[in-house]
Formats: sequence, C-alpha cells, structure tokens
Amino acid sequence: MFAIVHMSDVVRIPPNRLTNSLKDAAIQILKEKYESMISPDVGYVIMITDADASSVGKLVAGDGATYHKVTFKALTFYPKLQEIVEGEVVEITDFGAFVRIGPTDALLHLSQITDDYLKSDVKQGVIVANQTARSLKIGSKLRARITAVSLGKGAGMGKIGITCRQPFLGAVEWIAEEIKKAKGGGEKEKQGGQTVAPKEKKGGDKK
Repeated sequence: MFAIVHMSDVVRIPPNRLTNSLKDAAIQILKEKYESMISPDVGYVIMITDADASSVGKLVAGDGATYHKVTFKALTFYPKLQEIVEGEVVEITDFGAFVRIGPTDALLHLSQITDDYLKSDVKQGVIVANQTARSLKIGSKLRARITAVSLGKGAGMGKIGITCRQPFLGAVEWIAEEIKKAKGGGEKEKQGGQTVAPKEKKGGDKK
C-alpha cells in the first residue's frame, strides 16, 4: 500500500549547496540518499515530498560542511501479505509473468494464474489457457493477491510473489465475466424463488 511516512535524519550540507535555501538543499540531498531505496521498515521510498531542516547546524573540524537535523515526509510503497493489488503485465517469461505494482515488479508464476493448463509464448509475449482460451499479454491489467514479500536493503529490488487463483482475481476481463456470471445466477435463483398469487375465480358469486 502507498503511504506518506514521517522520517528524520541528519544531513551533511557542503558549502556549494549553501547557495540555495537550507530547505531546498536538504530536500535535494535527501532525494539523492533515499529515493529508489528499499527499507525493511517503510518499503520502497518513491519520493521525498517535504522537509524541515533545523537552522542550527554543527561544524566538524576539517570539514567545511554543516550538519543539520531534518524531519521529512516520503511517499512510500509497502507491499503487505494478503493485500489485493492491481497492476500491469510488463514481461512474459517461460515460468510466468512479471506484473508492475507500484514502483516494482511482482512475479506471477504460471501455477498461480489459473487452474487451467497454460502455455507461455515468450516471443509473442502472451500466456494462453488451454481450455478457456483466456490469455495474459504484455499490457494486460489485472488484480492479484500478494502471497510472498522479501524486501532487501539499499537499491535492491526485493522479491514479491502474487496469485490470481482465487475468485474475482486475474485479468480485468476475467473478473467482469465472473461478475456477470454471478449476477446471472443470482437472478435465476430469485426468479425460481418467486411466489405466484392465486388466480381469482371467474364469474359472480352464487346466490
């Protein structure tokens, strides 16, 4: 899930950065340090959105830079187990597909797509089901559930596994078909359970 996270740090601002405002200099340094980084605590750091740097800095002997305490806000993405996510297929492989969710790619293994037998055509960039003829291709939009998360540190991509083998998951057109089918079945059950009022007898009352 996406979140705005409040963090703190001490930034080193060299003399050549002091030509800008203290806040702008701090934000730029924080961007260079944190953006595109992965943290086990906050997940993927996408963007530094704001920062507040202390106007009082510290000097270190032999270093012309100043050190300032900063508090800042960061836009992050932290994948959670069992979370439902939406993404786009960006790569087809022999063993499945990679799906872009937020700032990273998750692995959708062939065994986690559907119960049907699947054939992966890497050259054509498509995965096709044998019986239903359902397909996934590069650019397909889908909904999935996160089943595995392993976040590294620093600039590593981490590993995320997802599944579509549950009701109302998979490509958006598959979900639309399932919803239509479910609504159709519900209407039939409703019609079958209707009670019919008894018909009135024709003719007047006997005297």
